[in-house]
Amino acid sequence: MIIKNNITNLRQTLPTYCKLVAVSKTKPAEMIAEAYEAGQRIFGENKAQELSAKYESLPKDIEWHMIGHMQSNKVKYIAPFVSLIHSVDSLKLLEEINKQAVKANRVIACLLQVHIAEEETKFGFSPEEVTELLNDSTWKNLSNIKILGLMGMATFVHNEEQIRKEFKSLYVLFQRLKSSILPKQVEMSELSMGMSGDYKIAIEEGSTLVRVGSAIFGGR
Repeated sequence: MIIKNNITNLRQTLPTYCKLVAVSKTKPAEMIAEAYEAGQRIFGENKAQELSAKYESLPKDIEWHMIGHMQSNKVKYIAPFVSLIHSVDSLKLLEEINKQAVKANRVIACLLQVHIAEEETKFGFSPEEVTELLNDSTWKNLSNIKILGLMGMATFVHNEEQIRKEFKSLYVLFQRLKSSILPKQVEMSELSMGMSGDYKIAIEEGSTLVRVGSAIFGGR
């Protein structure tokens, strides 16, 4: 009942254009099923093998998102069913996703992760690298990839001004790319920003996907 109430309360704070990704990493299938019963259909995981196991045991109309750092050798576990990979941070990873998508006979939707935080531990392209990547001739060979937008994580601090500044910088890049000439496999329609602690700021700065875990399922 708590999970249902949390989801209901969260949904009431989201604009119609912003989708809720329930971050279910480390949570048992029973808790995910409770969120599912409350009407939640998009769930985010950060480990490929855990995601694969949950896919097998839970309803097939769930839209599974991979939100964690992705290793190339793990793509094969989720390629047949994953709805969206948020965390693409290298051309090598894109090429592997395309290779596994070809094997699975499907097109895999992805977001390019951009490093906007001051923390070195966060992954992602620099804004300059994203621009270079989108101008790279390699795109001609990536026919089974669809880039839907960008993803970013703000620095883990209590300073709301800093968080807002980082989200704003990603939104500015998103809008600039949206108005530029892009490869046919790329569109800028989704901006994944914001987690349990900062999703309200992210929404104010233009997020279309918020990744919320503890505010739904409670702490670890």
